[in-house]
Amino acid sequence: MSAYGQRRPPAPPHPSRTELKNSKAQELQKKYNTEKKLILNHPLATKKMKQDQLKALNIRYQNEKKLLRSAR
Repeated sequence: MSAYGQRRPPAPPHPSRTELKNSKAQELQKKYNTEKKLILNHPLATKKMKQDQLKALNIRYQNEKKLLRSAR
């Protein structure tokens, strides 16, 4: 038996800060788009309800984006 058989595989490289930030921003954008789609395609919500929900979603999205930008 050789000593090489006992070695661990190398650890995966850690993502850089920009890669991490970009992936988080991408996740946030994807989440926003799916929630927006769900709101707009809801069969029972009235136009006013949808507008209010979209307004709240936009505010929440802007706040999360600010948080992501400030966490440098």
